[in-house]
Amino acid sequence: MIPLETINTEIEKKQISPDFVRISAASAMALRMRSGRFSRDFDFGGINILLNYDNGCLADCGYCGLARTRPGAYEDKSFIRVEWPLVDTDELVDRMAKYTSTMTRLCISQVTHGSSHADTIAITKKIVAKMDTPLSILCAPPVLNRERLQEYKDLGVDMIGVGLDGVSEAVFHQHRTDVPNGSLSWDNYWDIINLSREIFGPWKVNIHTVVGLGETDKDMMDIFFHLFDKQILPYLFSFNPEPDSRMGDWERADIKRWRRIQLIKHLIEKYDLKADALEYDAEGNLTKLMVDDDKINEVIGHLDEGIPFMTDGCPGPDGEVGCTRPYGSYKPSEQYRDFPFRPVSNDVVQIRKELALDEIMN
Repeated sequence: MIPLETINTEIEKKQISPDFVRISAASAMALRMRSGRFSRDFDFGGINILLNYDNGCLADCGYCGLARTRPGAYEDKSFIRVEWPLVDTDELVDRMAKYTSTMTRLCISQVTHGSSHADTIAITKKIVAKMDTPLSILCAPPVLNRERLQEYKDLGVDMIGVGLDGVSEAVFHQHRTDVPNGSLSWDNYWDIINLSREIFGPWKVNIHTVVGLGETDKDMMDIFFHLFDKQILPYLFSFNPEPDSRMGDWERADIKRWRRIQLIKHLIEKYDLKADALEYDAEGNLTKLMVDDDKINEVIGHLDEGIPFMTDGCPGPDGEVGCTRPYGSYKPSEQYRDFPFRPVSNDVVQIRKELALDEIMN
């Protein structure tokens, strides 16, 4: 028989949620829990919190750094190519409360694990007891139902995010269901999306969409139109291969395609662009954008200069983007794919070149 004191010691060694969580490297820097600086100075207050377990996430998505069958120990795995230091939850909450005046948005990211819901509740209670910064949950649909979503709402969570990622059923199935330890269901994800919309209301649910997983341009635009019709926010991510993952050798979407999708999403969201303004070839590739040059100049160069190319994220108290996730879609040495700040004039000049709109507007 194992002595009780040995069992207790082993339990104490497990640095898992809810007592411990991981935070993004940028969050650790913003909270003065790690030294470092960004390649450009900007205000950063969106804190990303990731639940942590010794056996990790039980899903096995082909593109994800936390995938169950990705080689290596779970504690050494990256997530969206970013390091996530492990921290004590109480210390983290105290630190966030200390810097609450600079915090713009907090987000708890669940993983597919049986303890995720209970641990999210425990951590949420600690946060709302000490601060009133807007709080989101990026949820794991397999562990949720109507009652659990309502619990989050009742505790003060104001937004729910769902990482759909693959924007068509075929792409979702390819990378998230038909995989070695796949169990994720397209229908389950949409059930949770629809329940979240019902419980949290209009524009309080966001869906993560990833460019570069094998979807067509038409797939991407179709889901934008669908989500806006339902008053759900699509957030845009650029696939960035995780080394040693099953998709580690996949090519990323080229910058031209990425910029065009960013622009058209903004036109749909802010300027009521209609589906009939877009044309595609037989493979679903965008071939024509029927918008006046004056409108494009207004959007890119004057009224909304640079905004379409900023990071999509949940808003802060002032309504501006509060979660900016620097370096989630690109390396620090690369051109910003989504800007965590308002692009400056030189950035906009480069963006115009990358868009190459003369190819699809003449």
